[in-house]
Amino acid sequence: MPTASITPGHFPTSPLAFRSADAGQQARVRAFAGEQAAAATAARDRLADLWAAATTRADRATALRTVHTDLVAWRYELAAASAGRLGQGIAHNAERFRTPIAANTNYDRLGDVGRLRDGAEWNPGTRTYTGGRATPAYEAMVRYGQAAERRFALDCVSGDVLQNWVTLPDGRRIPGNRIVRGEAATVIAEELTARVAARGVDVSRMETGGTPIYTATPAPQDSEALFAAALEILADPDLTPETYLTARYCLFQAPQTKKGSDAVGRTFAVAVGALALGDTAPALPADIDLRCYVLGQAAACRP
Repeated sequence: MPTASITPGHFPTSPLAFRSADAGQQARVRAFAGEQAAAATAARDRLADLWAAATTRADRATALRTVHTDLVAWRYELAAASAGRLGQGIAHNAERFRTPIAANTNYDRLGDVGRLRDGAEWNPGTRTYTGGRATPAYEAMVRYGQAAERRFALDCVSGDVLQNWVTLPDGRRIPGNRIVRGEAATVIAEELTARVAARGVDVSRMETGGTPIYTATPAPQDSEALFAAALEILADPDLTPETYLTARYCLFQAPQTKKGSDAVGRTFAVAVGALALGDTAPALPADIDLRCYVLGQAAACRP
């Protein structure tokens, strides 16, 4: 079975991690690639052992699920030992790194997200953060907010909700995430505020103003179908770079926990790719999560 060594270079840092304009802070953020490389190497080696004992493709898929569960635990443990992320936002809560999304849809805001600007100040009148210096995280959200709006035009969607569909190698089509704008996005902002407040968290400076646009995770049954499909594809002994990209897209369309799924998905995808495809595994884009959430399957699966 082909294998490849895993290094920090396999993990280009997501622009969403750069929430400070300070060069020193950005260097510390980049250091997380070393943690990912070590975790991916351990995951690859454990998967190799499990696959060596597997006798069926179903056994191989079960092994993949086991390794993914291990990585969720790894990400939780890192979060539990961390003081939290940089920038403005809801208080750090490590438990959410192992809390399943289940029926409580995850929403991520795109576009002009002012809290991602370094040194931004709260404006209670507009319920937005204003001023400060642009960061890579802020610029990425603006860029992908514009890309999301273009999707509505390209897909000829006149309403406020765009449904992504995922086509599997066997021809099945499964509903993926949604992109939500306009009045429907305003309703989501209100729902998020109520949901966070119910956890006992202060929402007095929760950014809900402006013109929000959100991505929304799939319905629970569709998310499980997409996750299971990703494992089934990756379990194929004849996996190809093309089918690997489809599986990777499914993984990012079906995050499993309230927080941390991006790092888990990246680490898992690199570990499996290194074992199953060796040096032919497609490189991991720095903005893989945003590509999969916003651009649609054809663009997100482009090498």
